[in-house]
Amino acid sequence: MIKNPRNLLWLVPLLFFLASPLWQPPLADFLTPRGGYNPKLVQPQEDTPIQNFIMDAVAITMTSSGKEEWQIDAERASTGEREHEIEMEGVSAMYIGAEKEPINIESRQGVYFIDKRHLILTDHVKVSKPTKNQVLLSERLEYDDADKMLVSPGKVTIQAPNMRLNAGRMDYDFSTEGFEFSDRVKVNL
Repeated sequence: MIKNPRNLLWLVPLLFFLASPLWQPPLADFLTPRGGYNPKLVQPQEDTPIQNFIMDAVAITMTSSGKEEWQIDAERASTGEREHEIEMEGVSAMYIGAEKEPINIESRQGVYFIDKRHLILTDHVKVSKPTKNQVLLSERLEYDDADKMLVSPGKVTIQAPNMRLNAGRMDYDFSTEGFEFSDRVKVNL
């Protein structure tokens, strides 16, 4: 009989090594990858594609500091060419941030950049202040929410009772309610 069985412990690795031809092939078969190799899975994936959509009768509400400022309705909206861009058709917007009076804006086309909070309206833009009976006509208007500025880079026409104003570029500051015109300004009274 063996006095100290601990001395026989060295036999375990030796038996393991001697029996390797019996257990190594089934283990190697088990660990072999199956299904082939697809190099596309190894390459880094590109950005997630833009989720495209087309919707009818869309309403967008813009808020600043928890206060509703704009209500933008469109007959049809879809994803734009870039991410965070919504293209719109048949746009009807209302600026309700001013507590004095709402400003209504209509256009045939529009684009809203979600990340920049920037609204661009094009194609027969009409801005009206109903209480003052004033109408502004332009081909393009841009609203930047960060600056609270409404800009018409092209020609504008403002019609009011007993007045008609034609000018080039127009900047309107919602915070001060001030107009700034460039190019030649012509007023008919």
